[in-house]
Amino acid sequence: MADRTSTSPPRKVVIEGKTYEVRTVTQWKDGGRPGTIDDSIRPTVKVQYKEEGVFSQYKDLADRTENKSVNNGWSFRPLAGPGFKKALIEKGASSLSSQIDTATQNQVAKDAVVPVTRAQQVLARTSTTKTNQALAAANQDPTAPAGGQNVAQADQAGDNAKPTPVDLKKFGESVKSKARENYNQVRSGAPNGYLIYPNDLATTKQDVIKFDIFVYRPRSFNDNKQFGFSPRERSFSQTIGHVILPIPSGISDSNTCNWNGADMNAKDAALAQMALGGIVGGGEGFANQTEKVLNDIKSSDEAGVAFAAAFAEGAVGVQGLLTRTTGAIINPNMELLFQAPTLRPFSFTFKMSARNDIEAKTIISIIRFFKQGMSPQRSKSNLFLKSPNTFGIRYLHRPKGADEEHKYIGKIKECALTSFNVNYTPEGQYATFHDGVMVSYEMQMQFQELEPIFNDDYSTLDGDKDTEIGF
Repeated sequence: MADRTSTSPPRKVVIEGKTYEVRTVTQWKDGGRPGTIDDSIRPTVKVQYKEEGVFSQYKDLADRTENKSVNNGWSFRPLAGPGFKKALIEKGASSLSSQIDTATQNQVAKDAVVPVTRAQQVLARTSTTKTNQALAAANQDPTAPAGGQNVAQADQAGDNAKPTPVDLKKFGESVKSKARENYNQVRSGAPNGYLIYPNDLATTKQDVIKFDIFVYRPRSFNDNKQFGFSPRERSFSQTIGHVILPIPSGISDSNTCNWNGADMNAKDAALAQMALGGIVGGGEGFANQTEKVLNDIKSSDEAGVAFAAAFAEGAVGVQGLLTRTTGAIINPNMELLFQAPTLRPFSFTFKMSARNDIEAKTIISIIRFFKQGMSPQRSKSNLFLKSPNTFGIRYLHRPKGADEEHKYIGKIKECALTSFNVNYTPEGQYATFHDGVMVSYEMQMQFQELEPIFNDDYSTLDGDKDTEIGF
């Protein structure tokens, strides 16, 4: 049986003035049975780094040792800078990665069951009106044994405490799903967990398109004296998987806004002024505004005729009285008015043909990456469905093999994959290799951004220096 390895998503850190991507790799000895590990043997923990970029290889930066009396159990390579050493010694590897490894998550989930079990024991002896109090008290001391002091605390809380408000954000985070947690494939043909097609793309200076997959995170309500929701902030270091492909032909974007024609004639404007006066100034404001409108009507012969005809039409239930009698209509004051922003769609088509077994495996993993990533996630209790993963899309320019986001192609905000189609016979006939893998695959993908594009998004990029296209 093979040993089990868990790799955290990379995070950018600065080491002696240079930017690197750092990740932790934890390896457990196999336990002898499928799905088990030998917990009697300490796992091997390494911190690895590579220069910022897509295709460079990871190298060891630090190793976990048994001697905690020296550097709290860490052995460092020469390139490890003082800031990195300090963070690792004082806070451990979790301070360098944006997501704790799977084994740690499982342990946390196991520990979380204990206070819930205590709460269930307490709730069996409390009324339904005491549910929130009992649950809160049972979780006050997560280290106390079930049925111990927390039970008494919960009984007392059920009688005396007041219900606490529901925190929707924390509740959402507490709903765990059965979803896949890491799409990286560390194997031959997928260096550093990146799925790259064609496999020799890393050896070229060709510009590429990179797809990153994220765990969907809903926005929370604003709590800083602003209305609506807080901005969605996403770092590409928080990705749980990557696919890198050549930039296809026909790439484009389309920025649109919804504008619709609307009208407001003099009668509607006068009534709106009266209503607004009442809303802002109360009864006195309504009376003052009404008096002003009536005075304006009396001082204008045209206004008197127009309003008289309009109210006469309403009284007798007919239309066009003014036109029939004068040949005129009330000016509708038609104007094109902004209605709403739009969410931009993006379409991509990729045709992939394997040249060897390694490339065939990469193609299968790439298709699986998108299909599984876009699928809804069931909660562990099957009571909820959580949002599918979302995707980051970036065009990367590689002038000298280095990777930088393309300034002269429009950027794309975080997206949902709304449609994914696979053509298994793009050559027009059924053909496979000896192992059954199709000769060619064609992917057709439709993405849509989660948020509209705003004016200040451009300013944030370059301070309005117009050094890049933007979005």
